[in-house]
Amino acid sequence: MLYTRPKILVVDDTKTNIEVLEGILSKDYDIFVALNGKKAIELVQKIKPDLVLLDVMMPEMDGYETLRHIKKMKESEDLPVIFLTAKSDSSSEEEGLSLGAVDYITKPFSPKLVLLRVQNQLYFKKHRDSLNTQVVNKTQSLRQTLKVMLTSLAALAEYRDNETGGHIRRTQMIVQRLAEVLSKNPKFKEDFSSPEIIDFYATAAPLHDIGKVGIQDDILRKPDRLTDQEMAMMQKHTLLGYEVLQQTTADLRDDDNMVDARRMVQIAANLAVAHHERWDGSGYPKHLKGEEIPVSARLMAVADVYDALVSPRIYKKAQSHEEAMSIIIKEKGSHFDPDVVDAFLTFADELPEMYMKFESSEQ
Repeated sequence: MLYTRPKILVVDDTKTNIEVLEGILSKDYDIFVALNGKKAIELVQKIKPDLVLLDVMMPEMDGYETLRHIKKMKESEDLPVIFLTAKSDSSSEEEGLSLGAVDYITKPFSPKLVLLRVQNQLYFKKHRDSLNTQVVNKTQSLRQTLKVMLTSLAALAEYRDNETGGHIRRTQMIVQRLAEVLSKNPKFKEDFSSPEIIDFYATAAPLHDIGKVGIQDDILRKPDRLTDQEMAMMQKHTLLGYEVLQQTTADLRDDDNMVDARRMVQIAANLAVAHHERWDGSGYPKHLKGEEIPVSARLMAVADVYDALVSPRIYKKAQSHEEAMSIIIKEKGSHFDPDVVDAFLTFADELPEMYMKFESSEQ
């Protein structure tokens, strides 16, 4: 790996001060210069420095105000900033430190002191960045492990139900596409706030029928339509799935390291219990209505019904894509969330080709 020299941004409205600091630091560091706070903010975003030396007393925007703007930027909230000042009173130092400055260097500059303070802060930053990287890597590893475990759990349903395997993969793809489209809708901004959260929904989708592992074989594998009594038993798979996943959520530690894991499993639990609810309240098991239905279940409702319509079953033939779309559009606002149907329509024409690819990969 090539070594890159640390980047230091020097912000001072006095060119003499800048020249002095360049003379002290340029041997070991790449130096960038801003003569005012506005330019400093622009350069922080552009060059992403490792350290900022920031003059306190500047016209228009002083160092304190400049630091406030820097700390508001997500990408630079942990950026170390050392104030440069001719003041030596404790009140001004206290104000700077309270805003997030890591140190003070007083004028006139002592070259040795400047070097030591800069070296110390860059050393701390290097180790802090290393720790942050380790935390990110560990979190990703835990998340991947959980995804594998949840996928394995979903496979239980596939083994119990011969019709489930392809259904799991196809509906997962539809749920992910729906989440991606809805992430651009301001109404769903909090639900799908990042690619990582969207991935949670895709990971959870295969677990929607996990409760079927608790349904007896003579009902689950019956080659004919179910009686009313058998249908009532089958409908219990929603509650069984919820109970299993909710217990998993409870067993995960309630700490910062498990936040993502708990959210992913909670999405799966909500999806499992409510994917047969209907927008008008006529679904099961709890007759939830409208936005009472978890958003994950609203996505799965569309994916589940579409796939069931276009897939052959022992007791029925597959319907065409056009017939399935006619039914889904007709039930917009009764069975399905209107916003989810609108999102579905943005890519529905691509589904026949996608389904053909699934069939080819499964052969």
